[in-house]
Amino acid sequence: MTTPFEKDIENALAVLNNGGVILYPTDTIWGLGCDATNEAAVQRIYTIKNRHAAKSLIIFVADARDLLHYVAAPDPAVFDYIEALHQPTTIIFENAISLPQNLLAPDGSIGIRIVKDEFCRHLIKRLRKPLVSTSANTSGEPAPLQFDAITDVIKKSADYVVSWRQQDPVTAQPSRVVKWNKDGTTTVLRP
Repeated sequence: MTTPFEKDIENALAVLNNGGVILYPTDTIWGLGCDATNEAAVQRIYTIKNRHAAKSLIIFVADARDLLHYVAAPDPAVFDYIEALHQPTTIIFENAISLPQNLLAPDGSIGIRIVKDEFCRHLIKRLRKPLVSTSANTSGEPAPLQFDAITDVIKKSADYVVSWRQQDPVTAQPSRVVKWNKDGTTTVLRP
């Protein structure tokens, strides 16, 4: 089955598999992304954003079961929590595994979002790895809520800019962010 964004997927995969950075639409705002298992590519995103390395990045996965590859012994209750979500939500997990150190927070945690966006899901499934996602802006600047709000500096820094949804007039919002606590509760960090 051919998707309307097949050419973008092919071009993005070529860049990602060679350690490059893409600018792409997500289930929330436009993001900068790379192969989350490639330490040099992750470092490049920090450089593009002029972001301090102590401020960790998040990753996207396509399915909840992918958590088993990147979180040591996730609480089984988190899977029910994820299934009940109605809005894009990034969950901060302790004890990240199988990811480069420069992607993690100083305490070894990682933010993970299971994306519902069709483009992102196709891309991640075909990449067969998680995808870094961070807002397409320089650190400290407002997150661009539409493609047209992304600066030329950021656009030119990416190795590939996805065409899909560039004309989308909808103003997006960043995801909700929660921390998954050891006792199975959540702490809301961004509503």
